[in-house]
Amino acid sequence: MSRFTCRKGGIYRSKEGVLLGVCKGFANYFDFSVFWVRAGMIVIFLLSGFWPVIGIYLVAALLMKTEPINQVHNEVEQEFYESYTNSPRNAAERLKRKFQDLDRRIRRMEDTVTGKEYEWDRRFRSGA
Repeated sequence: MSRFTCRKGGIYRSKEGVLLGVCKGFANYFDFSVFWVRAGMIVIFLLSGFWPVIGIYLVAALLMKTEPINQVHNEVEQEFYESYTNSPRNAAERLKRKFQDLDRRIRRMEDTVTGKEYEWDRRFRSGA
């Protein structure tokens, strides 16, 4: 049994982190204390030299996605969040198409309900 427990859904930069949220993102993902992750980063920073660690930290900050504002509860929400972070324009187009489809369906229902045939069918079925 592994000591590491990982969060489902991926690793994200924390919005509440001190410097770009990388350490807090790793701490949340691996369920560690943020203090120990930051302490480890400082030790690695001091032992390996400044520039390699700064470079790796900045690359990690650029590659990691920011955490979602709302928790992702299922795979559909996860897929939408992933598509949004990869291409906001495609996600917006997808939402636009979905709302246009819903608008068409609502208009069809309104036409059916407000039509003369609906009133006659309702009267016929009620026996009045």
